[in-house]
Amino acid sequence: MQRALTVIHALGLMLVVFSAAYLMPVATAAIYFDYTMLLDFLLAMLWTLAIGFLMWLLTRRYKGELSIRHGYLLVVAMWTAMPMFATIPLLMMIPGLSFTDAYFETMSGLTTTGATVLTGLDNLPPAINVWRHELNWLGGMGIIVLAVAILPLLGIGGRQLFKAETPGPMKESSLTPRITETARNLWLVYLVITIACILSLKVVGMNWLDAICHAFAAMGLGGFSTHDASVGYFDSPAIEAVLIVFMLIAAMNFATHFLAWRAKSVLLYLRDVEGIATVAVTLASCVGIGTFLWWQGIYPSFWTALRHASFNLVSLATDCGFASVDFNQWPIFAPMWMLFLSCVVASSGSTGGGIKMIRTLVLFKQAGREFLKLLHPTVVNPMKIGGHVIANNIVFAVLGFIFLYFMSVATLTFLLLISGLDFISAFTAIIACINNAGPGLGMVGPASNYQGLNDFQTWVCTSAMLIGRLEIFTVLILFTPRFWRR
Repeated sequence: MQRALTVIHALGLMLVVFSAAYLMPVATAAIYFDYTMLLDFLLAMLWTLAIGFLMWLLTRRYKGELSIRHGYLLVVAMWTAMPMFATIPLLMMIPGLSFTDAYFETMSGLTTTGATVLTGLDNLPPAINVWRHELNWLGGMGIIVLAVAILPLLGIGGRQLFKAETPGPMKESSLTPRITETARNLWLVYLVITIACILSLKVVGMNWLDAICHAFAAMGLGGFSTHDASVGYFDSPAIEAVLIVFMLIAAMNFATHFLAWRAKSVLLYLRDVEGIATVAVTLASCVGIGTFLWWQGIYPSFWTALRHASFNLVSLATDCGFASVDFNQWPIFAPMWMLFLSCVVASSGSTGGGIKMIRTLVLFKQAGREFLKLLHPTVVNPMKIGGHVIANNIVFAVLGFIFLYFMSVATLTFLLLISGLDFISAFTAIIACINNAGPGLGMVGPASNYQGLNDFQTWVCTSAMLIGRLEIFTVLILFTPRFWRR
């Protein structure tokens, strides 16, 4: 009981922090003289602030340092509660929108999935579009990490929380000695690159609203757009090129970006084995799929095929989810390869989802070790990646993660199949949601959205987003009896 109250106390403080996010759509409504939206967003902000403050006030005697179990509980509670409060303005302002669909939309935003149930995006009030995209941006680096930089000022330590939320190697090492400083540095780099993306999109032809929204979605690898046709609305090679660059940047480890910025040297990128693999696999696939589409006669020229293949492949592989054409109409090999890449391309410590490239490299190396062991049973062959020895306990953890990943995909796919969804739609919807990639194929392809799913199917996909965003272990550990034992 006390453990739960400690978590509620911290959750209340974090909701108070989250209420400040409403200031951006409030400012947008004021700029566009939309006073109805302004009042609605102010009301939503006050509700979130009041409930968070009340939770904090009623449990203030249980304030304390977060243990490992507190951290996992708080991360899951926060990523479950934030979308709930984020639905308030959508439910108030979009007629006929159910709570199920509103929660799906905000969960998609905060988990940076980019799947949507909304149509008529071109005609949505600017404040609503800014709110959706701000959720992408906040979820990108993780509002939990932002809170880690603030909570110590409020009397709550954040190291266990940071470890529970952050994937991959960043769990094991800090960029700076103090966890708060680490979180602040990550957000500083994230903010600077986002501003660069906004300015670049403005230069190549977007208006300020579209530039801000699409930069937020690109850096969070969230994939929301202000238009039903997504990036295809602009039909601009220059815009697509800018977004490709920033999506690749967002798919790399932000620790590498920070270290390169601090050292004032791009040579540090050459030492990032995972980042090199991410870029190499993605760019090679762009050329391969572009050649395949040209060979199949989908586009009349190689350069047109390469343009559309590159943008849509990078978008899906990095788990962003923008689309410039309906790749659902391409020969099935191309979109299936793109969905496969969405499982493995994003780096750890990036804003992308999926298995992550570092785990893919570990599995590849482990397969090589097993071949060598079959030929030389007594050989000692430690695993090395980028000159660093990978301990066996990390290898075992990766193998455990991969098992749970594929079991989660299989279980959730079967749930959609038993609900009546066709196989292609069911399988690709789960792959897209658990990788936080956005569009799938079939009924949930880029030319449509998730609006056609029934409530049960929508909740299954919502669960897949949450499991994928928190890297499976963080969620599933709560369902083990051992977690609840003293």
